[in-house]
Amino acid sequence: MAVQREVDLSHANTLRLPCVAERYAAPRTLNQLQSVLAQANRLGWAVTLLGGGSNVLLPARLSGIVIRPAFAQWWLKAEGNQLFAHVGAGVNWHRLVMELAAAGLWGTENLALIPGDCGAAPVQNIGAYGVELADVIEAVQVVDRSSGHVRWLNRDACQFGYRDSIFKGALAENVVISQLVLRLSRLPMAKLGYGDLASRLPESPTPLAVANAVCAIRREKLPDPEELANAGSFFKNPFVTDQVADELRQQYPDMPCFPQGDGRTKLAAGWLIDQCGLKGFRQGAFAVHQRQALVLVHFGGGNRQGLLALARTVSEKVAARFGVTLTPEPRLITG
Repeated sequence: MAVQREVDLSHANTLRLPCVAERYAAPRTLNQLQSVLAQANRLGWAVTLLGGGSNVLLPARLSGIVIRPAFAQWWLKAEGNQLFAHVGAGVNWHRLVMELAAAGLWGTENLALIPGDCGAAPVQNIGAYGVELADVIEAVQVVDRSSGHVRWLNRDACQFGYRDSIFKGALAENVVISQLVLRLSRLPMAKLGYGDLASRLPESPTPLAVANAVCAIRREKLPDPEELANAGSFFKNPFVTDQVADELRQQYPDMPCFPQGDGRTKLAAGWLIDQCGLKGFRQGAFAVHQRQALVLVHFGGGNRQGLLALARTVSEKVAARFGVTLTPEPRLITG
């Protein structure tokens, strides 16, 4: 398939970080993907995978070849009493969620308005409002980057964790995600226990009503990447021991805490940053968003080094006050 040269990727990542790809390809079929992988292997090109660019930190230049799978089809398949969505890696995640919700299908509605392509969703095990992708994933189709061999991984094989998966670990440089299979239901299965979601909905909401409520909440709290460059939540919510959480609660009784039942407690990174007085704090071309402390925004003219400098400043201030370490959520892509 055609390989483009010297492609500007500054608008292919939601943080609008300047980046140029030495080579770029967007395969639309498995055969095209296998062909471009074989070409890269034969010519010794380094391969960088890119989805919707919503959760990555790009360098100024990417050598080798950038591949963005553009498999844009999805379909439903019934198997007995169950219904499954087979989804190409290039399908836009939010549009898929809204179409499934409009069709009255339960499972993904809490994950509305998460930016990016479906192929990137398993990598980060995207999650929001009490639901993770791991809760609905049935299987993931992958293509081996060396051999071109196609195989399927079931949910357990994906090794999902909090914002984590095997695709960030053992398989990080070995496979390309080409298709997802999502397990859905026509039976009501609303999950409304997170935040004020339930208070915005009637007693028996539809999947579309839940998805719309999630969208409304997210729009109130998070800036639109089309209007102000950002990658959504920049830091993961940190985990501490229950003992550390109890000690912090004695000093900060209003601190949000989420016991995990395994000796750990999850804290709210946004709250920790907010308590350091960092909302609206600007450093060069980047800033902590004025309404949502968990989001770092780019006003234009900056680069990855400047963004990481702000992230270090935020992390250091949180560590100094709370003794808690924050970890960035977006993936750092090397050149």
